[in-house]
Amino acid sequence: MNTAAIQFGRLLAGRKVLVTGIANDQSIAFGCARAFRAMGADLALTYLNDKALPHVQPLAQALGAELLLPLDLRQPEALDAVFAAVSDRWGVLHAALHSIAFAPKEDLHGRLVDSSAAGFSMAMDISCHSFIRMARLAEPLMRAEGGTLFTMSFQGASKVVEHYNLMGPVKAALEASVRYLAHELGPSGIRVHAISPGPIATRAASGLEEFDQLLADAAARAPAHALATIDDVGYATAMLAADHARLITGSTLYVDGGYHIMG
Repeated sequence: MNTAAIQFGRLLAGRKVLVTGIANDQSIAFGCARAFRAMGADLALTYLNDKALPHVQPLAQALGAELLLPLDLRQPEALDAVFAAVSDRWGVLHAALHSIAFAPKEDLHGRLVDSSAAGFSMAMDISCHSFIRMARLAEPLMRAEGGTLFTMSFQGASKVVEHYNLMGPVKAALEASVRYLAHELGPSGIRVHAISPGPIATRAASGLEEFDQLLADAAARAPAHALATIDDVGYATAMLAADHARLITGSTLYVDGGYHIMG
């Protein structure tokens, strides 16, 4: 990882990057933040609430983050407040990462056909529509210099994954939103991507039933015979924010050792 940091250390020098969704040092969002920082970016990070702050604050300090802001997407104005703070501090934004997903446990653990309207709506709002809201708020900050928007998806968006349940349709909607946002924001120089890691043992993933079995299956069946780490995902994501990737947009990038190609 030190070699990668040296090799790519200037690609994002001076770029301003917002990373949401860090819960602890095992979070995919933290791997992304670490890669953005190693490549020279200045960071703004978010945390869910006061309970999460002790876990996130040391990480923000270690990365030299310029902003650490609360973000609970269940609160109507929370995302607006984050972007207002980013605008006040920087006046510009070059990349933003949406790494937040949620579904009520009773809906997540049940069959899709049995999911409640309220639970499905909440999952869609927090896991998908909030990314659309993020894009709307980021657009004026990115219009002058261009930028890149990222969100985190999963293979369950395109194939049935046992126990992924209602999050499959939600992530499918998220990936479709990426394509439409790429189309709409492209003329402003804004690129949009979904990143689809393979199974990674994060706190969020632990909410899925029989997740350990999914991890073992992915490691056994992936052509690379290995699971991605948060740093693998982080560097793959951060590279798409560099100028070298200026004509790549609207894509879903799989970082899973090839697991997604297996039948």
